[in-house]
Amino acid sequence: MTALAGLTVLDFSRFLPGAYFGWLAGDMGAEVIRIEHPRELAKAQAMFGSGADEQAERLRRARPTYTRNKRSLLLNPGHPEAAPVLRALVERADVLVEDYRPGVMAAMGLGYEELTAINPRLIYASVSFTGQTGPLAGRAGHDPAALALAGALSRLNGTPEPTLPGAQVADVLAGAHASIAILTALQARNASGAGQYVDVAMTDAAMPLLMVALGRAQDPAEIGFPTGDWHPKGGVWRCADGEWLCTTDMEPRYWARFCEAVERPDYAARQFDLAAHPAMHEDLAALFASRDRAHWLALLEAADTQVMAVLTPGEALRHPHAEARGMHVTLTLGEKETVEQVGTPFRLSACPPVQHRLAPLPGADNAAILAELGFDAEALEAAGVFSSRQGASR
Repeated sequence: MTALAGLTVLDFSRFLPGAYFGWLAGDMGAEVIRIEHPRELAKAQAMFGSGADEQAERLRRARPTYTRNKRSLLLNPGHPEAAPVLRALVERADVLVEDYRPGVMAAMGLGYEELTAINPRLIYASVSFTGQTGPLAGRAGHDPAALALAGALSRLNGTPEPTLPGAQVADVLAGAHASIAILTALQARNASGAGQYVDVAMTDAAMPLLMVALGRAQDPAEIGFPTGDWHPKGGVWRCADGEWLCTTDMEPRYWARFCEAVERPDYAARQFDLAAHPAMHEDLAALFASRDRAHWLALLEAADTQVMAVLTPGEALRHPHAEARGMHVTLTLGEKETVEQVGTPFRLSACPPVQHRLAPLPGADNAAILAELGFDAEALEAAGVFSSRQGASR
């Protein structure tokens, strides 16, 4: 049994925040049809390089985890001859996800009002930078700018000065919140029989990053910039072999275990002695630098402290724990090439993920999808529906 068998998702997304739900839905058995606009494909090629080498292009498209388990329909939504195809798709869809700037889908005749008139049960989700309402609605931006507006880039990133994060934090948060919102809307539809509109902003999705700091402040304005000072609640330590480890012994009992294990038992009572922290940090940094990481990991793990090796992405993906949890996926493309991806990040006891399929080239599923809808792919191709040109007006 698959959890989302029978659910049909139209995926108009181009980037990770919008594509996230389709990835999870596809992993859990939904039919996900990725609508690929030739204009957007051209933009992507300009940004990431030409797709002249077909095998290289296959690999480029197959590598991102969030593109798997989706069928590809190459179609220009703005072409007049595409309208009947889109109508047929909307009639059978449960969810539509798009990540254009506000107003773009409506300009193509694919706005919420137009499509829910066709299918009142449709869950229509828009994932955008700043959302559909508010004084900044319609602004364009990517992950770091969302963190900046959400208050997370400078005051909570752990460094005295704002820095660009190395991971797509706001992108993943927006995708995860969109997934929660869509599934919530589907549950509401079970009771009401009606679909609804889902508005997810990357900037909104990043604001829960403030929750812990807000919970500790009388006034949000009192949340200060990080000073870079060390505190026993967490540390990153360089070892003699150049490798790093991270400790997070913030609860007093764990801090006491840590201090005992590294033969600094007198530090246990000084956990909240801010004046003592600089000297303690300097001493501990020198101590960790005196032995290889394997020594410290074995020592601190035996003491049941909160310690973890700082892994590279490759090490993390191929770690035995990730393997055991199904978080490392290796798929084969053709006869020789392999692609490594992230697994489905949750487990359902009765509904495992489906067998994963790599993203195909644009339009690889055109003939099959169009035939299922009752359309002639060759006739539509001759009309130019698969190209960026708009065609003749009706």
